[in-house]
Amino acid sequence: MAKLSNRFWFQLHGWFSLPIWLIFCFVCLTGTIAVFSHELTWLTNPASRAANPDNLPAKPAAELVATVQQAYPTADVSMVMAFEPYLVNAVAFTDHDKPYALAYINQYTGDIQQINEGITFIGFMRSLHGWLLFPWPGSYSVGYYLVSAMALVMLGALVTGLIIYKNFWRSFTQPKVRLHQGKKTILTDLHRLAGVWSIWFLIVMSATGLWYLVQAVMWHADIDIEPHAPLVSAEQLSATTQMPPFSFADAMQKTLQRYPDFRPSYLMLPEHNRGMYTLMGGGDHIFYDEQAYTLSINPWTGDIAHEKTPATMTALQTVMHIADPLHYGTIGGIWTKAIWFLFGLMLSGMSITGFMIWGSRTVKAVRESRKAATLTEVNHGAQ
Repeated sequence: MAKLSNRFWFQLHGWFSLPIWLIFCFVCLTGTIAVFSHELTWLTNPASRAANPDNLPAKPAAELVATVQQAYPTADVSMVMAFEPYLVNAVAFTDHDKPYALAYINQYTGDIQQINEGITFIGFMRSLHGWLLFPWPGSYSVGYYLVSAMALVMLGALVTGLIIYKNFWRSFTQPKVRLHQGKKTILTDLHRLAGVWSIWFLIVMSATGLWYLVQAVMWHADIDIEPHAPLVSAEQLSATTQMPPFSFADAMQKTLQRYPDFRPSYLMLPEHNRGMYTLMGGGDHIFYDEQAYTLSINPWTGDIAHEKTPATMTALQTVMHIADPLHYGTIGGIWTKAIWFLFGLMLSGMSITGFMIWGSRTVKAVRESRKAATLTEVNHGAQ
């Protein structure tokens, strides 16, 4: 009975991952690359590098916006994006001949180093990993569902793998890789060893992936986890002033006065006369993402109409803002990214070795079945 039970768990372990192993492996590899998407951007695109040989302080975001507006007088600037200190800031704008463009501005020198009118490498890798570049016909994407559902596959493979591998904890103190007992033995030992040492990583990826799946369902059902930015009331609009009296620079200054540790990430300007400045950034909480602090500031009065911080978040908002740092390993900078990258490679390798083990067992079983059928036919013929 025990033998039958072990066989059942092994088959279940295989079916949790093998029917879609190619997609799973692709998601793992793209996620592993996405961890270092900022660093790879710096490496491959010289225009993205924020060189600062004179050790200058970063210019205010409002000054970068003014630089773009001076270079493109008819441009409509919508947002300023700040990334790592070694990457340029990106100012998003539209113009009569540019449906959407990003001005790469060195925040230390103020120089426009490139105008990008296509998808960035960072955006491409995050989209490829997040929803396989499937379209979003509304508030959902089939690709996003498919990728986030991989969390169920990963969790099932983890649980069944631990049931199959008896006394798995010995791999922490007595790791074993038998190099002289054939390819199958080597693959099995490597698969098990990587699986045991990746238990914590599999749990983190499964938990964050399950959250992304829940988030996808809520988006699809039009359930707002965070409220939309409020609109300026019609009574507050000035009948004579064309431009709001409270400038983008004023909004940034007010934000920094309120939160001195505020690190800007996405700074959005009003889209219309009833829109507000929406300023997003990180703070001194390492487990929260770079949108943990959000302020909506009225451009006509200078009042903070809405704000969100880690201290005021709901439970769902807290989970949403800690999921990405845990999923991509950004909680400790380059060092945790390197750890996530390493274990991402291990997870990708596990999916490949698992398929190879399953394939060899399947081929062997088919050969034995055919051999038995042939023997049966020969025996019947002899009779």
